[in-house]
Amino acid sequence: MAHPFAIAVAPNGARRTKADHPRLPMAADEIARDAAEALAAGAAMIHLHVRDGNGAHTLDAALYRDAVAAVRKAVGDDLVVQVTTEAVGRYTPDEQVAVIDALQPESVSIALREILPENGDERLAASLFERMEKAGTLHQIIIYEAAELARLDAFAARGLLPDGPLAVLAVLGRYTEQGATDGELAAFLSAGIDRHQWMLCAFGPRETEFMARAARAGGHARVGFENNLWLPDGSLASDNAAIVAATVATAGDCDRGVAKAADLRRLWRVPASAASEISAASG
Repeated sequence: MAHPFAIAVAPNGARRTKADHPRLPMAADEIARDAAEALAAGAAMIHLHVRDGNGAHTLDAALYRDAVAAVRKAVGDDLVVQVTTEAVGRYTPDEQVAVIDALQPESVSIALREILPENGDERLAASLFERMEKAGTLHQIIIYEAAELARLDAFAARGLLPDGPLAVLAVLGRYTEQGATDGELAAFLSAGIDRHQWMLCAFGPRETEFMARAARAGGHARVGFENNLWLPDGSLASDNAAIVAATVATAGDCDRGVAKAADLRRLWRVPASAASEISAASG
């Protein structure tokens, strides 16, 4: 039986501002508002970014704590709360690792090419994943090309990453007029992304269409203003919740049901061996 279809909302991202959409959330209270609305519409997770006083992307741990606390006050444990380590050309792998260690988040997304770049410090990444496994952090690895799946396998074989299946987010498209393409999704499927617990995000107005295809193929969805501002009919979405609702409706023919946060936590659970170590350490 296929796992329930999990929908993550990505309400803001690192680049868009209220000039792109007046309801794009930037402050902690706005993020919390969108979290509650997305939950009501069918989301199981929120993927959040925080902004500094100038509205720029930041990995400031204090701002993250404020945003996470606001979201938790609004939704309790009914959403998995995921922070990002996205570099946006501003942060080094050491700085990305530092914010994870400072926050000890429930969940975090990490781009493979950022945390394990060519000729990068493999020990830094390996030790980070080991700490996250022991802490029970639900980590999701972001990949931008199908070829990165082979890198995942190679790193796991060498012990630099946990054994699979891993939680993976595949990205289709970029901030371009064209956005996501059919060829990108076909490449990920042909490369065997379904051997992992995979989620899809797609830039551009075809977002909901791609999420329905992911649902039918056994994957999961990340949607929202970070990647797309439009509904399937081409109209501008009123808010992030409208996009979540459209994803629920469009994916309704896959006969999987829509996941709750508890379903996603079980799906991404840490290995039993790691959980035993945590219990032993706390005892």
